[in-house]
Amino acid sequence: MILIDADWTPTQAEFDAFARLSGDDNPIHVDAEFSARTRFGRTVSHGMLIYGKLWALLRQARPGAVQKMQALMFPAPSFAGEALRLEVRQTPEGHLAMTATRIADQVIVLQGLAEEA
Repeated sequence: MILIDADWTPTQAEFDAFARLSGDDNPIHVDAEFSARTRFGRTVSHGMLIYGKLWALLRQARPGAVQKMQALMFPAPSFAGEALRLEVRQTPEGHLAMTATRIADQVIVLQGLAEEA
C-alpha cells in the first residue's frame, strides 16, 4: 500500500547545498567540468539527498516518525533537472519500502527499506 508519493526534480543548487551541509563535496556531485569527463557526463545526486527527500515525504504522512534502520541501494544515477517519482510503501512485514524512479525512463535510482523505531 502506498503511504505517500510525490514527484521531485532535483537541482544543482540542492546538490551544492547538500554538499555543504554533509561535507560530501566529491566533484562528481558539485563540479560540472569534472563531471563532464566522467562516464555520467554531468553531476550526479548524492544518494542520501534522495533518501532525505523520501524520509521528509514520509514525515508528512507520519509527523512523529523516527528512523530505526535503513538498507539502501543506488542502482542508477540521478541528475539535476531530471524528474523523479518518490514513493513510500508499507510492506506486509511493517517495513517502509522506498523507491525513487526517474520519470523519463522508469529507471530506479534508489531502492531500499527503512524501519521506524
